[in-house]
Amino acid sequence: MDITQTFYDNLSTQYDKLFLDWQSATHEQAVILDKLFRENGLDRSAHILDCACGIGTQAIGLAALGYTVTASDISDGELAEAKVRAENNHVTIRFEHADFCALSETFPERFDIVICMDNALPHMLSGEDLGRAIGSITNQLKENGIFVGSIRDYDALLRDKPPYSPPYIHKTDKGQRVSFQTWNWDGDHYKLTQYIIDDEETLQVSRFDCEYRATRREDLTSLLTAEGCSEVIWKFPEETGFYQPIVIAKK
Repeated sequence: MDITQTFYDNLSTQYDKLFLDWQSATHEQAVILDKLFRENGLDRSAHILDCACGIGTQAIGLAALGYTVTASDISDGELAEAKVRAENNHVTIRFEHADFCALSETFPERFDIVICMDNALPHMLSGEDLGRAIGSITNQLKENGIFVGSIRDYDALLRDKPPYSPPYIHKTDKGQRVSFQTWNWDGDHYKLTQYIIDDEETLQVSRFDCEYRATRREDLTSLLTAEGCSEVIWKFPEETGFYQPIVIAKK
């Protein structure tokens, strides 16, 4: 098992603590994505593959809006959590274990929309691995289908290479929760440690370690274009309301 699988398996039961209100976030993010899909000529009859679904943050919200959603992930821990959350939200989603670098091994069909949100692509630690992922993802798109993904604003982050992310402080009924990340840079790679501090009736501190490769927007655009995407556009938080830059590529 690699570092990415271990990171998400261990984080899976606490991932929702990164949100002030995870349940509300599923709806808010689905509304943002729904608007982007419609702006690109697709409606709720579209079939979606969420190829890095995590605990279902986007998949569950989109299914609740009426989309037909298939969701996959490399982490069995997150898939197990997502299945429970889908059931609790009374939505039907097909879940599969799949590596987004080899989606055709799991999915014989193609989709109207493939999404890969929440900075999943920068887990690819080389240009070759990122190219494999983009080739796999675009291969699962129907003609005129769209890929929608989000990554951190690495064009800005690479200028300063900050050693940590600003903390999120969430008030709870019993106290507060603080989450933040430290980043140890080596060139365009950085090792990340995610801390979650529950300061409620008792103090609990959790940490989770992973590694990323900072991905510039122009690199991702070039790979998508090379895989046959005729249009690649970027939208930013001030335009969409989403917390990361979003790329939209049409096959």
